[in-house]
Amino acid sequence: MHTEKEILFIAWESPEGGYEAHSPGHSIFTQADDFEELRAMVHDAVSCHFEEDERPSIIRLHLVKDELIVV
Repeated sequence: MHTEKEILFIAWESPEGGYEAHSPGHSIFTQADDFEELRAMVHDAVSCHFEEDERPSIIRLHLVKDELIVV
């Protein structure tokens, strides 16, 4: 069993309002109305995606602004 040490999420403001986040290399997407809620949703998404003994111990959430997002 291989456990990743950390996982990265790229977050951006949604054109419809709120925020969206995606983890490159994983099929994990989430969204929320505000950034604090997005942080909670990212933790929830990681908990749902990985078994407890396989979860990364570090979650990085990087907010990008005014950049081209390619996912």
